[in-house]
This record gives sequence, structure tokens and C-alpha cells, in this order.
Amino acid sequence: MPGRSDPLLTLDDFEPVTLEDQPLFRRQYAHYQQVHSDNTFTNLVSWNHYAHYRRALVRGSILISSEIDGQLRFRAPIGPHDPGLLEGVFRLAQDASPGGQFYVLDPGARARIAASRPGLTLHPSRDLFEYVYRSSDLADLPGRGYLTIRRQINRFNRNCPSTVEPIGPENLEEVREFLARWCLWKDCESDPVLAAERGAVLFAVGHFIELGLGGLAIRLDGDVAAMTVFERLNAQTALVHFEKGLPDCEGIYKMINQETAIRLRDYVPYINRESDMGVPGLREAKTRYHPDHMVHVWYAEVDDLRVNPHVY
Repeated sequence: MPGRSDPLLTLDDFEPVTLEDQPLFRRQYAHYQQVHSDNTFTNLVSWNHYAHYRRALVRGSILISSEIDGQLRFRAPIGPHDPGLLEGVFRLAQDASPGGQFYVLDPGARARIAASRPGLTLHPSRDLFEYVYRSSDLADLPGRGYLTIRRQINRFNRNCPSTVEPIGPENLEEVREFLARWCLWKDCESDPVLAAERGAVLFAVGHFIELGLGGLAIRLDGDVAAMTVFERLNAQTALVHFEKGLPDCEGIYKMINQETAIRLRDYVPYINRESDMGVPGLREAKTRYHPDHMVHVWYAEVDDLRVNPHVY
């Protein structure tokens, strides 16, 4: 039988995440700072069309679920230490997720879960590990480890006269037009992941001011040819949500990366540039910038929870 402290959670306790939930998440994250981009409110609302995020507020904690391709996923509670609530979420994951669906863990919750279920198998989800860099490294590109990148930026500056400007109300429409050209070049319609990303970045740009985002645009010959969207993740870290560029001039991605870091290093010592999603080329590119550390992600499959039940 469930322990007396376990809430009897059901899927009916969860509601779709909407823009109106922003104050709730902002207040919660002011007390429980996040380290992984997937829990940020911007990601939840921007990717909602793809991951169908839902949330519940229970005993002072926010619970988050998602559903991708019919697979339900639940996350560790975001709030005060509450072993009973954690067990309630585990139980809901087991009851609501037949057929091998699984529970995704916030890296900060791993120690609490290990204490509650010491025998529970936690699997690393390498494709979701996020890359965190020193802001000064991305801005200054010091030493031989960044020599190739510096050369590519120098070549870009010689061959492609450009200007850099912040994204704001005066150029948001031009950024949207740039994204349309970028998606035409990438043929977003032929790739479900790119199509989902197009929806996410357009949502973020469409609600840029409302979400409190920052960003930069690079112009070539007067037209926006690259852009980045970012925000503060926690007291020490900025998060780069999106970084896009057209192939008009080699090195434009490296240029927008450096320009972003130059503007952020006076505010935060670290920059999170999200995961590589298991894409080999992207993993190589992110590794080439020498991350300071990674944000790890772990998960337990539903079968793991059943094999290692909590003992009351």
C-alpha cells in the first residue's frame, strides 16, 4: 500500500503549460534555480507543440510531464525536499506509463532519488547532456585550443563585412524573415525535428519581449544573416536557446557565438549552449569549444521502478 505521505497523483492533476503560467515558474525558479534548459519556462512554452508539456502544483512543488510520440515522461519535483511526493510521481509514472515508458530525471535530483531508492538503476542520457563553457573562453578564444576557430573568424571578418546589433522590437520582423529564409535553406518541411525547431524558434521570437529574452543579429549587406536568442538560466549561467545562420559566408556561426559571449561575459561566468541531441556533427562542434563542464541527465525506465519498489 502507498505510504501515508504519498499524494494520490493522477494525470488529471496536470494542466497544459501556457504563457499565463510564466509568473508561477518565475517565482518557483527564483527559489529553486535550474541548471538544464529543458526545465526553463521558455523551452516549455516554445516546444509545447512538440512535447505537449503539462504541469501540476502540488505541496509547493512544480511537477512537469511531457508526451512525445505517445510516450509519457515525468520529471523530478521542482520544489522543497519531499520524498513522499517523489514516490507519488514514481507511482504515477508506473501507473500511467505501460509499455516501457520512462521517468526523466533532473540532474539535481539524482542524490535525492539515490537516497530514496538506493538500488534504483539510473541510466545516463548522453544525448541530453548540456555543454557549459566559460564565458571568457568563448569571448576571447585563448590559446592553441582555439587557434582554428580564431582563424575562421578572422577570415570571416576579411571576406564578409558585417554589423552586429541586439534583437529588439525594431528588428523582430526582419529576424522572422531571416528564419523563413533559413528554414527554406534547411528544407525544414522534410525533417520533423527541424519542423519542430522552426515552430519553437518562431514562438520564442514571436513572444520575445514577453518572455524577457535577449538576442543578437548579424547583418551582411544590410540583411539579417545570423541570429541568437538567449536568457539568464541562473545566477551563474546564461542559456543560448537558438543560434542560426545562413551559409552566405563561412564562419558566420563562429562569429555569432563569439559576439554573444562578448556581450554576456560581464554578466555571467558561464554559458550553457544546450545539448547535441546525439547528432555527430553537432557533438564534434560543441566539443571543439572545450566545455568547462557538462550538465548530466539521468533516467529510470518504468521497469526499473517496478523491479526496485520503495519499501515503506
